[in-house]
Amino acid sequence: MPEGDTIRSAADRVGAALVGRAIESVETPHPRFGNDSWPDKLAGRSVRGVDAHGKHLMIRFEGGLTLHSHLRMTGAWGVYRRGKRWHRGPHRAWLVIRTADHEVVQFDGPVLELMTDGRSRFDQRLARLGPDVLAEDFDDDAFIRRLRQDDQTRGLGDALLDQRNVAGIGNIWKTEGCFAAGIDPWRRLSQVSDPEALSVIHAVRPLMQASVASGFPKTLQIYKRHGTPCPRCKTIIRARGQGDDNRTTYWCPECQS
Repeated sequence: MPEGDTIRSAADRVGAALVGRAIESVETPHPRFGNDSWPDKLAGRSVRGVDAHGKHLMIRFEGGLTLHSHLRMTGAWGVYRRGKRWHRGPHRAWLVIRTADHEVVQFDGPVLELMTDGRSRFDQRLARLGPDVLAEDFDDDAFIRRLRQDDQTRGLGDALLDQRNVAGIGNIWKTEGCFAAGIDPWRRLSQVSDPEALSVIHAVRPLMQASVASGFPKTLQIYKRHGTPCPRCKTIIRARGQGDDNRTTYWCPECQS
């Protein structure tokens, strides 16, 4: 599933292509949207902004309408110069927004909906989200407050994936953040101090910010490196499913003990 850095990068690219540009057409080729009349509802409206919160992306049109997207495991955003080949087949496009110079396409996105600005502010799926890990001023206190409201027998790594605690962290950055901070992702929340929990956030934020600024890193420290030596202490990296969703957690039993 794309994590917060991927979605923030997509929002930046989509915004650069659409904000301040004349929208020539909005198309919804997927049969699911056949009766929704989005092209008519959005005709003549310009895009006033594109933003992200965690793994959710919003395209905000003039007149108080917002397109909300969540890619889950299958979706992707593409931004192309007009006439350039798309990286997925046209039959997989759910949304196409065209300007004179660009085509912005959402492929295979299981969550794509048009809502009013008011609903986007009060929709419970969005209102329940924790602080955005990539927010310019991350709210440490709000994160800790939500973490302490969670089940304190839960492992830290599993809790970091819960978007109600912090929005934008997925399995990759959970793994890399806990390793960078030297914190065992299997420790119960009751055994993790507030400064230790924040140390993971403060370690992972610059990694994710660098991914947004310069592209996803070509190499990671321990994600998907189980069975290989730890880059710090040479202990063999371990991996095991964690939480109700059984997401694979990677960790060094020595550095993160």
